[in-house]
Amino acid sequence: MPIEYLGLSEINGPLVVLEDVKNASFDEIVEFRMDGGERKLGRIIEIYEDKAVIQVFEGTDNMSLQNTHTKLTGHPMEVDLSPEILGRTFNGIGKVIDGLGPISPETRRNVNGLPLNPVTREYPRNYIRTGISAIDGLTTLIRGQKLPIFSGNGLPHDQLAAQIVQQASLGGEGDEKFAIVFAAMGVKYDVADFFRRTFEESGVSDHVVMYLNLANDPVVERLITPKVALTAAEYLAFEKGMHILVILTDITSFAEAMREVSSSKGEIPSRKGYPGYLYSELATLYERAGIVRGVEGSVTQIPILTMPGDDITHPIPDLTGYITEGQIVLDRSLHGQSIYPPINVLPSLSRLMKDGIGAGYTRADHQDVANQLFSCYAKVGDARALASVIGEDELSPLDKKYLEFGNAFEHRFVGQDPTENRTMEQTLDLGWELLRMLPREELDRIDTKILDQYYQAADAE
Repeated sequence: MPIEYLGLSEINGPLVVLEDVKNASFDEIVEFRMDGGERKLGRIIEIYEDKAVIQVFEGTDNMSLQNTHTKLTGHPMEVDLSPEILGRTFNGIGKVIDGLGPISPETRRNVNGLPLNPVTREYPRNYIRTGISAIDGLTTLIRGQKLPIFSGNGLPHDQLAAQIVQQASLGGEGDEKFAIVFAAMGVKYDVADFFRRTFEESGVSDHVVMYLNLANDPVVERLITPKVALTAAEYLAFEKGMHILVILTDITSFAEAMREVSSSKGEIPSRKGYPGYLYSELATLYERAGIVRGVEGSVTQIPILTMPGDDITHPIPDLTGYITEGQIVLDRSLHGQSIYPPINVLPSLSRLMKDGIGAGYTRADHQDVANQLFSCYAKVGDARALASVIGEDELSPLDKKYLEFGNAFEHRFVGQDPTENRTMEQTLDLGWELLRMLPREELDRIDTKILDQYYQAADAE
């Protein structure tokens, strides 16, 4: 029979201290009961001799040192799961908030997940189509990959995330099951309402699981939300054989919550005031993506983070870049030109792209087209720099062609309508259409046979 403790030793922000604790364990869930019958949950985050430091998920409002009853549950944070979670909306700790009644749980799972033996991992292959040319064509998302979006305050990352949820699908015409787990941390109410309304109106809600932690929700809940979402994703992928795309927005809010709780605990800060274990905490989230050998499903992640001050060397994007397999970078200058999505393709990359595209996956010319578009767009920067010095009229005819190509590339290939869902064929054909604006001898990154097949197609037409 669990022991119930009366009273607390200390209350400090979202943390409380309980003394004379017996048989407590790290990460154990604690139940609080206050006068009036109000109940709250907490998690033990530190144990020192007979003292336990507990994070209170719902915040410490209405809790007192004298009249709070505390009971240790003997188990870590768990979440109810069943196939019924598809199409439902939950709060940050997995409680239903859509007014449609509780789910009938098939199982309960520890939100911290289980360590995945690296030997059982399978190398990511095949791709997930987003319908966005700059991603599908140049930084292809591979099943089982973790590919973050680096954004900034005021950039349309929320709109991009919603578009990806609406349009994402598995490449090919197979009958494999696909679903999306969407987790929002620290978002304002109007942003949460935008996501909910957009998914309902576009008819994709039935294969989306939403976990929403609002800006006015307790900061401690923010630390649990991505873990709850990833636990649901692992359940659907590895037990129900589905291919799951997890979108986490905004990882910066998660890191800020970690910094706030760390400060409350009196820990010595590291870079920019973040705790020294920021790297390991981010890694525990990102490394839950992947494919397990012998299991049908997969977990693919798109974490979204806003770079404070647009600084890509800030600890959050910096550490994220070490752990993940590439990044998609949104650019403020492109956004200023009303180009949507404002993806800057030059610093963007997908390290696993080469293994999930080409013959048998997308199209045989995919890698060559991507390489050539990158190369030509890099030369556009040189031509623009030269034009700013000597004037556009003094440029050589070739440099003028590069300027023309760069403008068309940004507005037609990178830029597309928020409701436009391009197939991989349309994306690659558009790439060739742009490359034909340049002389054939400039296309030095493409195999001659492929060049003969596709470059001459325009002449044949």
